[in-house]
Amino acid sequence: MIRQRFKDDFPALEQALREVHAADGYPSVWPADPRAFLAPPLTVSGWVAEFRGEVVGQVLLRGVPEQVPGWMSAAGLPAPEVLVLSRLFVAPAGRGRGLARRLFRTAWAGAQALGKRAVLDVHHRNLAAIRLYESEGWRRVGTVDGDWLDPGGSVPRVHVYVAP
Repeated sequence: MIRQRFKDDFPALEQALREVHAADGYPSVWPADPRAFLAPPLTVSGWVAEFRGEVVGQVLLRGVPEQVPGWMSAAGLPAPEVLVLSRLFVAPAGRGRGLARRLFRTAWAGAQALGKRAVLDVHHRNLAAIRLYESEGWRRVGTVDGDWLDPGGSVPRVHVYVAP
């Protein structure tokens, strides 16, 4: 089940994020403040996925900050016209049930309902996410350096996608 995210979902979301981090290395560096990672500034809306009554994942729509991330230039769209689809994850216990795709489609529809185009960035090693985005018709418009460091101190390569 996909539903709107609420404040009381944060303990379960933090646990799900820990499981994703342990299984997949997402986020690549564990955040000092996981709740701030789960609800970053400029969040417009958020949804969670539930499986067997437990919150197992989420997705967000976010506005673009005044200091536009470097990867946004690859999108080729003015910041006021877009929303960023971000923080999409599903814990291992909820996988294989189409929850990531349903979260993705829900956020994408949310952006469309607000008259915005959805964009996103993804670590080049996140092959499952890349397959999802491409299977939904999203177009890769560039590959750039990320604006963070991987655990070993290297700058990751990030693919930039734009909704059709």
